Amino acid sequence: MSMYRIKVLNKIAREGLELLGHRYLVSADEQDPEGILVRSSQVDTDLYPSLLAVARAGAGVNNITVSKATERGICVFNTPGANANAVAELVFIMLGIHARNIHHAINFCRDLAGLSDKEITEQVEARKSSFRGFELAGKTLGVLGLGKIGVHVANGGIRRQMRVTGFDPSPALENIHNLYPEVNIARSWREVVEQANILTLHMPFSEKLRGFVNADVLRRLPQGAILINYARGPLVDEISVLDALNSGHLAGYITDFPTAAMPNHPKIIASPHLGASTEESEEHCACMAVQELMAYLEYGAVSHSVNFPTVESIPSHEVHTRLIMINRDVPGMIGFASQKVGAHGINISSYLNESNGSIGYNIIDMESPIPADLVKEITAHKDVIRTRTIVFAGRHED
Repeated sequence: MSMYRIKVLNKIAREGLELLGHRYLVSADEQDPEGILVRSSQVDTDLYPSLLAVARAGAGVNNITVSKATERGICVFNTPGANANAVAELVFIMLGIHARNIHHAINFCRDLAGLSDKEITEQVEARKSSFRGFELAGKTLGVLGLGKIGVHVANGGIRRQMRVTGFDPSPALENIHNLYPEVNIARSWREVVEQANILTLHMPFSEKLRGFVNADVLRRLPQGAILINYARGPLVDEISVLDALNSGHLAGYITDFPTAAMPNHPKIIASPHLGASTEESEEHCACMAVQELMAYLEYGAVSHSVNFPTVESIPSHEVHTRLIMINRDVPGMIGFASQKVGAHGINISSYLNESNGSIGYNIIDMESPIPADLVKEITAHKDVIRTRTIVFAGRHED
C-alpha cells in the first residue's frame, strides 16, 4: 500500500491533520512531498519534483504558482466557503465600529484614566456627541463578488434592514440559490458601485483585477461612501483610495490588509489579516483541505480545484488499477487513450472524462494490472501533461 509524503506549511489545525491516517508521512521538513498543505506561505510548485497536489486551507490561492502547477499537472485545491461565516462576521463587526466611531470612543475612554468619577461623567457628557455615528438600516450595501463569502455578507445586510445589491460576473448557481430573495442582483459592477453607500469587495484576486478599485471606480461611488476590502489587498489602488479619503469623497476605508500608509490615517480602520482567524474557520478549512488532498492522492478525485475540472468517482469493488490522464483540452484524447488501452488487450470497466476548457481530466478504471509500456505510450503523447496509476490490488479479492 502506497505511503504519501505530505509537507505542511504554516500552522494547520490539529483537527485536519488528525484525518491523515497511517498512509501519510507528515512533516514540515519534507523536501520532496507528493502533497502540500498550506495557508499563507508562498509555494513555488517547481521546487518539488514529485508534487501531485497542493491544498490551501483558505479561499485565495495567489500565494501558489497555479500556472506553473497546471503546466506540470499538479492539482491546486482551495476551501471555498469554509471561512465564509468568519469573514462575513468580521465585515459587519468592523463596519459597526466605523459607523458608531467605536474605535475613537474607546480611545477617548482610555484617556480618562486617572480622573475621578465626577470628572469622567463631565467629560463623557461634554464629548459624547462628537462620537455620534449612523445606523446601517436603510443604507445601500453593494457587494462585488457573490461567492460563498459575498452571499453571507449580502444576506447579513438584509438581516440588518439594509438595501443590498450585488454583482458577480460568473455566479455559481449553488451560491445564488442561497441568496435571500430581497438581494438585488445587478447587471454590472457599475450598477452596484453607483448605488452603494457601503461597497464591500469579495472577489478572487487575479492580475487582471489588480488595482480594480481605482480613481474611476471611486468617482462612481456616492459622496461619503465607505469602502470595505476583506478580499485581497491588491484589488485596491491605495493611492486612489487615499486621494478619495483626503478629498472627502470617501468617508472611510475598512480593510484587512494594512500598509505603511494606513496606521495613522483617521479615516482608515485596518485589521491584521484576521478574516479567517477563528478557531472554527481554521478547523473547517483544515479539514476540508485535508479531505480534498486525501481524495486526490488515494482515488484521483477532484473537488474544489482552481485549475482542474471537478471529477469524482468511487472505484467499484472489481477495479484493480485506475489510470489518471491529465491532458490539454484538445479533440481526440478520449479516443487516443481508449485505443491505446484496447491495443494492449485490456478491458476498460469505466471511463470518466471532464474538462474545464483548458485541462482534460480522465479517470480510466480497469479490472486488471496495466503494463508500464502502456503508461509510457500514453504519457508520450504531445498533449498529455501527466499520468498517474493508482493500484487498488486486493479490493477485488475475497
